[in-house]
This record gives sequence, C-alpha cells and structure tokens, in this order.
Amino acid sequence: MSKLSLSKPLLILLYGFPGSGKTHFARQLSETLGIAHLQGDRIRYELFENPRYDKEENDIVTHIMDYMTEVLLQAGVSVIYDTHVLRLAQRRVLRDMARKSRAEHALIWLQIDNDAAFARVSGRDRRKADDKYAVPLTQPQFEKLMAAMQNPRDEDYIVISGKHTFNAQRGSVTKKFYELGYLDAETAMSKVVKPGMVNLIPNPMAGRVDQARRNIIIR
Repeated sequence: MSKLSLSKPLLILLYGFPGSGKTHFARQLSETLGIAHLQGDRIRYELFENPRYDKEENDIVTHIMDYMTEVLLQAGVSVIYDTHVLRLAQRRVLRDMARKSRAEHALIWLQIDNDAAFARVSGRDRRKADDKYAVPLTQPQFEKLMAAMQNPRDEDYIVISGKHTFNAQRGSVTKKFYELGYLDAETAMSKVVKPGMVNLIPNPMAGRVDQARRNIIIR
C-alpha cells in the first residue's frame, strides 16, 4: 500500500474500549504514514518477564513512552501513542508535550459495543501479530478498565468504527487530516479514486453498435 505524507509532525492519541482495535489500527496507520508506532504492551513485554500491571509498573511504562514520544517529536518524527490514554489529565499532558515540541496532535476515538470489545480481549491469541504483546482480560479486569475511562469532553477528536476494515478507517482519517491541514492537497487527492473517462464514440473494432441506444440529448 502506498504511503501518505504528513505535512508536519503529529502526535496521534488513541482512545477506546479494550478490544476496540487500537493496536491493529495503529500498526497499519503507522505503516501507511511512515511514522513511529510506540506500543505500550510491547515495551512492558520487553521490560518485565512477568508483568504485574500494577501502578508502579504502569508508571515505568508511561514514563518511557512519554520520554520516547518527546524525543521523537522534537526530532520532527510523528508518533502514534499506542497505549491507554483513559483519563482527561493524561491526554492534556500529551497535548502540552506536542505543543512544546511544535507538533500537532490528534485524538482518534475507536468506537465499538461492549460485547464485541470483550469478546476480542477475552479471546486474544498471541500467535496473531496484534495480540503478541497483549494478554487476555477477564470480565472483572475489563470492567475495571471501562470504569476508569473518561470520554473526551471539550476535546477535538475523530471518530471511527472499531468494527470497520482498515481501508474504511483510513479513508475517514485521511479526509479529516486533510481538512485539518495535516496532509497537503496533492498527497491527499492522489489517494482519491478518480472515475475513468467514458468513451461515447463507438469503437469500429468493437463490432456492431446499436446507434439508437447512444443518442444523447443535452437540454
């Protein structure tokens, strides 16, 4: 798939239920845009042999994510921040970081129903690329994360469906990024399918043509 080019450094934050498809979307979008994908689950997997998912461990992962994000943004590299940003305060800190690094920011909300989300997280399979560093969640664990979520309020965000294919998600995000000025017109429009020209003149090599069916009247 051909890549899009961002017109300026961008920090992309992801919000949505566990199981809404954030990592699946982030991996493919990072490949499409050619930008850094910082995945919290992978950092935790590399650091801790037996993750506990407690506050101390979460703070360490967040600190590393934030440090790497700031370094990349200041170097002019766009970043997809792929870990839970459940709280308003978390997102505010990251937006401030982007501004200080002279980067733009975008919040993408992947929406999906509770039942479909839990079915995904309870059936995670580490043989799959997007589940490799994640762990299955029990119902109580899932509900605990859900209870901690603070939906965007007085924040700009882009809504996409967590059930749609990546191509459909990509189309929605591309359109919005173009409207916000994150993609230049030439790059954005080069990805729009253009209708082919219709030849209204009969091709003599194509055999007999019923001319009565080709009369066109313009009023």
